[in-house]
Amino acid sequence: MTLDIDFIRSQFPAFAEPVLQGQAFFENAGGSYTCSAVIDRLTRFYTQRKVQPYAPYAASTLGGEEMDEARTRMSAILGVAPDELSFGPSTTQNVYVLAQAFGQMLEAGEAIVVTNQDHEANTGPWRRLAERGIEVREWCIDPETGHLDPADLEDLLDEKVRLVCFPHCSNVVGEINPVSAITALAHAAGAFVCVDGVSYAPHGFVDVGELGPDIYMFSAYKTYGPHQGLMVIRRALGELLPNQGHYFNEGSLYKRFTPAGPDHAQVAACAGMADYVDAVYAHHGGTQSGAQARGAMVHDLMREHETVLLQQLLDAVKSRNSVRLIGSDSAEGRAPTVALALNRAGEDVARELTEKGIMAGGGDFYAVRALEGMGVDPEKGVLRLSFTHYTSQAEMDQLLNALDDVL
Repeated sequence: MTLDIDFIRSQFPAFAEPVLQGQAFFENAGGSYTCSAVIDRLTRFYTQRKVQPYAPYAASTLGGEEMDEARTRMSAILGVAPDELSFGPSTTQNVYVLAQAFGQMLEAGEAIVVTNQDHEANTGPWRRLAERGIEVREWCIDPETGHLDPADLEDLLDEKVRLVCFPHCSNVVGEINPVSAITALAHAAGAFVCVDGVSYAPHGFVDVGELGPDIYMFSAYKTYGPHQGLMVIRRALGELLPNQGHYFNEGSLYKRFTPAGPDHAQVAACAGMADYVDAVYAHHGGTQSGAQARGAMVHDLMREHETVLLQQLLDAVKSRNSVRLIGSDSAEGRAPTVALALNRAGEDVARELTEKGIMAGGGDFYAVRALEGMGVDPEKGVLRLSFTHYTSQAEMDQLLNALDDVL
């Protein structure tokens, strides 16, 4: 079974917008197009239910039910209990709140592990715990490939380490890290695990319960949804960490790490992401009733389509003398996020590509530590070409032709 790209693109209003015709979108790692199911739910909430939720009158009751629906359905796809899923204004903010909680729980002299492969959101707040006497150990990437070697992590683990933080995949390296294996190493050493899934989740929702980390986070605006951060915190850890919400919400797991009130409309609209998964599943002949099974099948359809296109791009750039491809040149085991270090600023090349109808990005993408770790000047940055499952073969051809002209 292959992905029906025509059906997929029909679910995204952006592809029918006249102002976007002729332009191929290759900056999906910065934020995806939004599917119609999410837009419809967001519009309905703002027009019919924009009141304080959970009151007894109809508009309020329906609004609260939609918020609950989003949590119930998305947590089911992710393989966790509904109250183990929290919504926050962004993943960056969610990490910041978590870091405050760990800072209150950990004692001076205890240690955490962070990487230099991460987006700054999943490393900066944790590193600041050093100000509280927490030892921060850095799991470093290979300076040539950007690879994180689990064997190097083993050398950092001992009885003092309480937390290991790493990305499911980097937003510049693109390599998919073996979450389950790394989690097993950390758990065996008695440490909790926090995974930044922001750069992986756009390519398929994962079964967090099966993967095994204690924390898994991603951004809905990169997974066809509204601007929200979704954060799974497994119960054993969530009940152990100090409450960061209002004191009277301490008994509600999904409220413990949401200090501010939720954005009602955007939380409700997140149910549209589940609508989309179900629509793709049904269109491709799926018959399973379980949310995890539906999510897994759609995940695999997405990845198979992306992998075919990704290998074409990797083959086109890997042997160019003026280009340094960051990460592996094999589509297996990496996400379709391709960073190229050039002899000029990535932003300048991205600007040239706009003249060819290519929407791409250049810069450091908040991965300054990763670029420095690979000897790339963050001031010059990289050209980043990122796509997802709704990208077509015609758009890939347009990109490859544009790269021939610009590079």
